[in-house]
Amino acid sequence: MKTETLLTVKDLSINLSSEGKLLPILSNIHFEIQKGETFSLVGESGCGKSITALALTKLLPSNIASYPSGSVVFENQNLLQISESSLRSIRGNDISYVFQEPFASLNPLHKIGDQLIEGFLLHDLGSREEAIQKAIYLLERVGITDARLRIQQYPNQFSGGMLQRVCIAMALMCDPKLLIADEPTSAIDVTIQLQLIQLLRDLKKDIGMSILFISHDIGLVSHISDRIGVMYAGKIIETGTVSEIIDTPKHPYTQALINAYPSNDSLGKKLTTIEGIVPSPSTYGVGCRFFDRCKDRKDICKSNPTPKIQVSQSHSLECFLYSEGTNA
Repeated sequence: MKTETLLTVKDLSINLSSEGKLLPILSNIHFEIQKGETFSLVGESGCGKSITALALTKLLPSNIASYPSGSVVFENQNLLQISESSLRSIRGNDISYVFQEPFASLNPLHKIGDQLIEGFLLHDLGSREEAIQKAIYLLERVGITDARLRIQQYPNQFSGGMLQRVCIAMALMCDPKLLIADEPTSAIDVTIQLQLIQLLRDLKKDIGMSILFISHDIGLVSHISDRIGVMYAGKIIETGTVSEIIDTPKHPYTQALINAYPSNDSLGKKLTTIEGIVPSPSTYGVGCRFFDRCKDRKDICKSNPTPKIQVSQSHSLECFLYSEGTNA
C-alpha cells in the first residue's frame, strides 16, 4: 500500500549555548513519519528525545538554541525557515503536543474548560459554543465522566491520570495531523498507562492522525508503534519496524535496552543492566558515543565516524560491527 509522508526530519543538528560554549545536543537526526503512522523515539533519559520533539516546531529557547544544519519539512514547508506567525498557526493546530507532566501543562488558576477551548478559539475554528461542545465530546471520548460538570472544575480537582486524559483531549481540540506525545504515561500507574495507549491507538484509527511517541520504555513503545527509532547521546542509532527492532535488533545499544527490559522469559533471572551512563554532550568525540559502554567495541569505533548501514528497506543503523572490512 502506498504511503504519504507527513513529516521529514533530515540532518537536524541542535547546539545549545552553555557557559560560553556550544554543546552539540542533537547530531544529524533523520526520520520520517507517514500519514496515519505512529513513529516512536526510545532511549534512556538524556538521549535527546524531548529536545528533538521541541525542536520540530522551534519551541526551544531562541536565546540559547541554534540550528547549524538540517530541515524539518511538514506538508512541504520547512518549519525551520518559516516566520514565527506561520509557526504559531501550525503549533496546537496541525501539530499538537502532550507533555509528560500534566500538572505543569495546565494552569491551576483557570478552569479545565477554558483551557480546553483556548486553542480552538485562537485558531478561529468555530464559536465558543462549538468549542465547548467539542471539549465535552473529547472529554467523554478520553474517558472523563460527567464532562459537562468537569469543564467547570480546576486542575487540582483531578487525579494525575485524569489530567493526562484532559491534556490528550486538549491536544485533539483542533484535529491535529500530527500528535507529539512526550512520555505521556511516565507519571501514571501501569493500568492507566495501558488505557491511554489503547486510547491513542483508537484515536489514530478514528481520525487518521499521525503520532510521534516518545518514551524510555521500549516495552511500552512496542505496543503502540509502527516503526521505532532508537536514540543515544543525541543521535538516532537504529531505525526499523517494531519486529525489526524488537525481534532482530542489530545495534549493541538496542540489544542492551531490550535485554534490560523485564519479560516472561526473565522471571527468576537476574536482569541485565547497561553499565555506565549516557555521556555529556561536552564529551562527545568523533567515534561511536556508545563506545565506553559497549561490550562489542572495536578500536576503530572510538576514533572514526560510525558508518550508516542499510539492513533492509526499512531497517538501518550506525555501527562498525556491520561494516564491510571490519572484523566484527
